[in-house]
Amino acid sequence: MFHVPSTPGGASIRAFGEYQPSNVVTNADLEKRVETSDEWIQSRVGIRERRIAGPDDTVASMAIAAGGKALATGGMSPEDIDLVIVATCTVQDQIPNTAATVAAALGISAPGAFDVNAACAGFCYALGLASDAVRAGSARNVLVIGSEKLSDWVDWDDRSTCVIFADGAGAAVVSASEEHGIGPVVWGSSGERADKIFLREGKYLYQEGQAVFRWTTTELYKVALEALERAGVEPSELTAFVPHQANLRIVESIARKLGAPRALVARDIVTAGNTSSASIPLALSRMVERGELPSGSIVLTLGFGAGLVYAAQVIRVP
Repeated sequence: MFHVPSTPGGASIRAFGEYQPSNVVTNADLEKRVETSDEWIQSRVGIRERRIAGPDDTVASMAIAAGGKALATGGMSPEDIDLVIVATCTVQDQIPNTAATVAAALGISAPGAFDVNAACAGFCYALGLASDAVRAGSARNVLVIGSEKLSDWVDWDDRSTCVIFADGAGAAVVSASEEHGIGPVVWGSSGERADKIFLREGKYLYQEGQAVFRWTTTELYKVALEALERAGVEPSELTAFVPHQANLRIVESIARKLGAPRALVARDIVTAGNTSSASIPLALSRMVERGELPSGSIVLTLGFGAGLVYAAQVIRVP
């Protein structure tokens, strides 16, 4: 028999952190560039404004800022971390990976480090991997970050996409614990629909909006309900529902089908836009800071995006 290192048996989130660029782009600003209006944008995707990275903001630099804040919030030092996972689909260069660069910049010495590309479901995928690594004894404390610079991949003359996407990063520290604070991840993919979101001309994000809307609003609430069932949580027990901030209409449609009337539904997209894998941890961190999610809150997360991939899990707020 192999010797398996003993662990307390569970994994929990210890702290969150986030970073948003300072540059705010409103719907009125976009009206000056493309044929659109505040009413058109809000009625279709629910966004009033979004944050767009400046020239000095990179996927790595935003991840460093969010990760550093999560460490500070959790009262942890770089020496405590032994694994770094960065979820992203917008790095310009595939080599070297972002996680190792981020770890070095934060002063984390010789951790395991890798990137995950599950598009907008990336944070949920990375969180599931982090939880499994801790529970298996492969890591003690894991820094999980979602960081995206979608503005590098947007055609700013295409009104169907430039009004949606934005930039930012969110992070969480996952640590060994006596209790289970992260439920089983329910994940999967619908690869036969992968052509619904892709890079047009190899450089511009493009999605078939109606096809993606139908898929998300008719199929993904079932994934969310399965995550609740596997965690042993009833919809009525939820404190909040924090899905990927893709589109406010999608968020509200899935929330209605969950049948969780007491749950606070994240609507971070209104002021943050769609930040892909960063959207869930970014929303969680901001909700905690505003006092909307006190310690012990039970939260359902649901990520979905290009691939088409999806993942959901229940977490307990530190």
